[in-house]
Parts: sequence; C-alpha cells; structure tokens
Amino acid sequence: MTEALGEAKAAGQRGEIPVGAVIVDSGTGEIIARAGNATEADQDPTAHAELLAIRTACAQKNTPRLTDCDLYVTLEPCPMCATAISFARLRRVYFGAYDPKGGGVDHGPKIFDQPTCHHKPEAYGGIGEQAAASLLKDFFKDKR
Repeated sequence: MTEALGEAKAAGQRGEIPVGAVIVDSGTGEIIARAGNATEADQDPTAHAELLAIRTACAQKNTPRLTDCDLYVTLEPCPMCATAISFARLRRVYFGAYDPKGGGVDHGPKIFDQPTCHHKPEAYGGIGEQAAASLLKDFFKDKR
C-alpha cells in the first residue's frame, strides 16, 4: 500500500485526484504495474489509477487475465473499476479509504456481490485508510 500511496501523492501533485494503484504478482511479490489517476492529463474519464494499472499489467504479462495478481489501491474502487477488476480476474483487491459516495465494492452497487459478476476477488478495505483519506481530504480542501 505504501507504493500505491506514493502514486496517489504524485497524482495529487499533478492536479489529479490523489488515487494510486499498484499490481503485484502474487507469486513473486514483484510490482508489475503502477499508476496514479490521469483523467485530467489524458482528458479521459476512464483514466482511473486502477484501469491504467490493469492495462499496463495485462500488456506486460501479455494476457487479458491477471489471475495470479493482487491490486493495491488507495481508494475503494468505483463501479467502473470494480467491473474491470472482475473482468481482469484479479485474485485480491486491497484498498485504503472507503468511498460511501462513489465506491462500488463495499458501497453503492457492490459489484462483486451482483449475480451478474463474472469473478469475485477477495476484497479487503481499510488498509492504510487514514493516510489515503488524508490525501483526499487535503486535496479537496485546497480546491475549495
């Protein structure tokens, strides 16, 4: 999670909402992808940290499935990202801050609990929650 927090801080410094993600090969413990939000820089509403990391990991492993990988992300994934996580068949998801307004794992539509969900990864929230939440609160406080 420390690496994901570093990606989130870097994203915030670029003017992006400070969310960071890393994907780890569960067999070796090696980080195979990392990303921070890039929606403003890319002018792309889908350029969330999770999606960017998934794209990079899939390209590196030359496969659309990441069954032997775990995702660490600083904020509860939104419904779009949760669906992509399911489609990528990630093994586990560890997230920092909960997102009661926009989350899609423990809040909102709870994508992984839907009968139409293709794959339900193990999901663990609250990992490094305080640090992740502080980054977000400080970012939005400065914007207001």
